[in-house]
Amino acid sequence: MTGLLVPGRNCWRVERARRLAFFVDGADYFAAVRSAIAQARRSVFILAWDFDTRIRLVPEGANDGLPEELGEFLKTVVRRTPDLHMYVLSWDFAMLYVGDREFLPLYKLGWKTHPVPRLSFYLDGRHPISSSHHQKVVVVDDAVAFVGGLDLTHGRWDTHEHLRDQPYRLDAQGRQSRPNHDVQAIVDGAAAGALGDLCRDRWQRATRKRPPPPDAGPHGDPWPRGLAPEIEDIDVAIARTDPGYVKGPPVEEIKQLYADAIAGARHALYLENQYFSSSVVGAALERRLTAPEPPEIVVVSRLTEEGWLESRTMGTLRALLHRRLEQADESGRYRLYYPYIPGLERPDLLNVHSKVLVMDDELCSVGSANFNNRSMGFDTECNIAIEALGEERVRRVIAGLRDRLIAEHMAISRERVEAGIAQAGSVIRAIESLRGPGRTLAPIAPEVTPDMEELLSASALVDPERPASADELIDEFVLPDERASVAGRIARFSTGIIVLAVAAAAWRWSPLHEWVSLRDLVGEARGLSASPVAAIVVLAGYAIGGLVFAPLALLVVITAFLFGPVFAAVCAMAGALVNAAVTYGVGRLVGRQAVRRIAGHRLNRITRHLARKNILAVAALRVLPIASFPTVNAVAGASRLRARTFLLGTAVGVAPGIALMVTFVDILRAAVARPGLVTYSLLAVAVVATLLVSNDLRRRMRSPAPRSESTPARSRAFDRP
Repeated sequence: MTGLLVPGRNCWRVERARRLAFFVDGADYFAAVRSAIAQARRSVFILAWDFDTRIRLVPEGANDGLPEELGEFLKTVVRRTPDLHMYVLSWDFAMLYVGDREFLPLYKLGWKTHPVPRLSFYLDGRHPISSSHHQKVVVVDDAVAFVGGLDLTHGRWDTHEHLRDQPYRLDAQGRQSRPNHDVQAIVDGAAAGALGDLCRDRWQRATRKRPPPPDAGPHGDPWPRGLAPEIEDIDVAIARTDPGYVKGPPVEEIKQLYADAIAGARHALYLENQYFSSSVVGAALERRLTAPEPPEIVVVSRLTEEGWLESRTMGTLRALLHRRLEQADESGRYRLYYPYIPGLERPDLLNVHSKVLVMDDELCSVGSANFNNRSMGFDTECNIAIEALGEERVRRVIAGLRDRLIAEHMAISRERVEAGIAQAGSVIRAIESLRGPGRTLAPIAPEVTPDMEELLSASALVDPERPASADELIDEFVLPDERASVAGRIARFSTGIIVLAVAAAAWRWSPLHEWVSLRDLVGEARGLSASPVAAIVVLAGYAIGGLVFAPLALLVVITAFLFGPVFAAVCAMAGALVNAAVTYGVGRLVGRQAVRRIAGHRLNRITRHLARKNILAVAALRVLPIASFPTVNAVAGASRLRARTFLLGTAVGVAPGIALMVTFVDILRAAVARPGLVTYSLLAVAVVATLLVSNDLRRRMRSPAPRSESTPARSRAFDRP
């Protein structure tokens, strides 16, 4: 029988699993993954969007003789197993998320567990600008693999009850976090081995080092103790999303899988997801609703987005998509629900974080990919899927997952859901008939306000389908509300230069020159600069200036007065790099909280640009400063931007400004030391040129650049997976 899953089209590989099971919610999954890792003999791979060494996988106590905290647990397992190697690969997040992340987990896990370190932790930043690595995969001995929506981090552990007050469900700061619903799958056999290959490929692309191939020898069975499989001997498809940033063309298997599953549905589609904004998914659903004899479409998501930004962007996209589908739904075959739990109020409503698709009783997909555009081609994702192909035993497992999820949301037994669907012959009618006053699936009716259409362009960069071009990002680099701020800084700089010129003229043609002789001061400065230690003293001054957050422009002007133009430019460039390195080191040393206090409201704007992690991004921050020179340095250090990239970008960015300031000061000094028509003419030309450049830049930054319909406005944050 020909199936829907086709390698090379909507999946990467189809491999056999001896066993397969699903976990609903984090408590069961975390306990199972701990059991599997404790039995590891050769290798453990962990791919994550987030990872926190401080969490307890079994918060009430595992009682297995191993440390409770994840980091110590992993190190102990490695120490006691001589042939075991662990590889933990987490997204090298933008500083935007620093408040939600453990700080410097690589140092905690980097402690040597053996004369040869066998526990390797790496932050993977090899991805397009503002995208993320979103795969959530754990593979043990290439024999057992977990795939789904759950990261090994804070705030994910939860039980089926989703209680408002749950002491074991905490955020990064140890506070109560909102209830969380998610789904994970476990497979073994050849399917687990294929996922091990995926992990090795990711590790090599991130670190440029290839882990050793799997050991073909016997190494036990790390299947979690006490876990009964839901089905045995089944083919499992692995589907991916990869923007093709490091090597090869983009991979959009999940996008095609979702489109094919929606097109192939005959009776009912059950979609459970954190987001509902994908243009591909939306268009495919709209086509089915307008076709003859459309299938039922049940979408379960969370009621509210996280924070005002998601509400105004991802929430807008969902509302507009919902309106389109309602308009297309002439047969009453579409519903959008959220799990209602009495006692949960905003902002503590249940977070539906799962990523599940069930097509009829014939196919289901579980993984990390959301129903948003990012997951279709922008972030890295991994899903698995199974297909019935006429086998009744597989049909029961697929339908059982859907019915189990509905049963949890409605706080009833799975048997009642199965009976309700069988009796009604409809998933929607069964849900409506089973709805009661307590826990239930309640309709979502997002409103489309008149200003929502205006937010579509902003939403497009929050939820892009593929990486933007360099030209688009450069066009969007300075936000409209930042243009006035940047223009103001340039205006203040220009004003300062002009004030210096006016002061020089005042000293020349007013009685002030009788009180203080600028010519004598300049002469004294030039005399001091002749000292062999002058350059060293100046560089030390730059270092101290960095520690006290002195303005770089002031230090450059002083340097230009002390030395001739060529040597002053060289010395100022060296001093700027010393200054940058000092405050970069301070940021790296003092950590996130101190840097947050230093940067204040500018933190997100700085780190959004630094997230590009290239020389051009750093240089742009220097040319068009969003914050002071030392503040940018400190944030760059705390965000773990590579020192080489940071210093090269700084050199490129400050060079034009240093050249301009040194040249102007040299002309000003010449006008003071050798007053005359030529020097005053040069000074006048410099002042006029500065005014013209300042006015042009200010005009350009205050006026938004013209946009085509395909060029979206830059957003203020990234989609939270």
